[in-house]
Amino acid sequence: MMSFSRIRAVFLKELVQMRRDRPTFAIMIMVPIMQLTLFGFAIDTDPRHLPTAVELRDDGPLTRSLLASMRQSDYFRIVAQVSTDEEGERLLRSGEVSYLIVIPENFEREFVRGERPQILIAADASDPVAASGPIAAANEIARRAFAPELDRLPKRLRGAPAPFEAVIHRQYNPAGETSMNIVPGLLGIILTMTLIMITSIALTREVERGTIESLLSTPVHASEIMIGKTTPYILVGVIQTAIVLIAARLIFHIPFAGAVWPFLLAILLFIFTNLMLGYLISTVAKTQMQAMQMTFFIFLPSILLSGFMFPFAAMPVWAQAIGEALPITHFLRIVREVMLKGAGFAEIRGDIWPIMAIVTILALASLARFRRTLD
Repeated sequence: MMSFSRIRAVFLKELVQMRRDRPTFAIMIMVPIMQLTLFGFAIDTDPRHLPTAVELRDDGPLTRSLLASMRQSDYFRIVAQVSTDEEGERLLRSGEVSYLIVIPENFEREFVRGERPQILIAADASDPVAASGPIAAANEIARRAFAPELDRLPKRLRGAPAPFEAVIHRQYNPAGETSMNIVPGLLGIILTMTLIMITSIALTREVERGTIESLLSTPVHASEIMIGKTTPYILVGVIQTAIVLIAARLIFHIPFAGAVWPFLLAILLFIFTNLMLGYLISTVAKTQMQAMQMTFFIFLPSILLSGFMFPFAAMPVWAQAIGEALPITHFLRIVREVMLKGAGFAEIRGDIWPIMAIVTILALASLARFRRTLD
């Protein structure tokens, strides 16, 4: 018959085991808190205050009214004023701005004459979700900016259509296909998930099986163990990268418009960064289960705060600060800029050096955490 005393004994045993396994218990508590914080405060699918550059070829009262209206709106944040198309294109390609607004020459003269001058808005549509809201609001913002001037125009110009035309150029993804943004980003997600998990389990598996003792008895140094254990998985990352790129090209028809060598450099740095992070986890975790739990704890914010699923610009400042500390955030920018925008090393170097800094910190921390004894 079922015994309450035996059930109570097993229950107390599990409580003691839970208390001893502090990393697992901490992760069980922190995961729901992290999910509530990220989904409740950090995630927003309607981005606001996106960086915008302006190219003014006609500077007058109407132009100043338009710029003032955009500054007052929640969608545009004017951060630069350019003088040439090439400079504006460079800012768009590097990701420094999301929009380029061009006011053509003789705009005000054509406006008053009723010739419907055009306002060009070049949008970085590589992320169609981030671009949709501001694009939809552009015409309304311009209409409000010109409203006081419309009252002074002849009656024949006050009706429909409006005496101006806002022309939207969706660059890098004219059709607004979601796959153009998701598929390149999957490369970073796949590398992060698999490489960190595989490497974090590598050392903890030897600790559990007891084979680490024979390795520690050899004259091999800590750096040699780290390099020897992580190097084989570089080939795994390269194979995964090749699979994703081939599928992106043949199945999803994603272009590869940029330079190859900067892309390869970013790939190798990112692979090594994930391996170092997984190795660091393996020096902390005592069991393979703990290593997998820590990997998941890192993987969740990597998906939500990197700009993979949700627009990075829509996140609050504190969430963006956390995202900037994640290597996958910089890697996703590099992949999308190279593949979709045709960026070269000059455009991606702003995201290369943070990855180099992160991998250096992780490597030094892994060496510091490594112990030549099992204590």
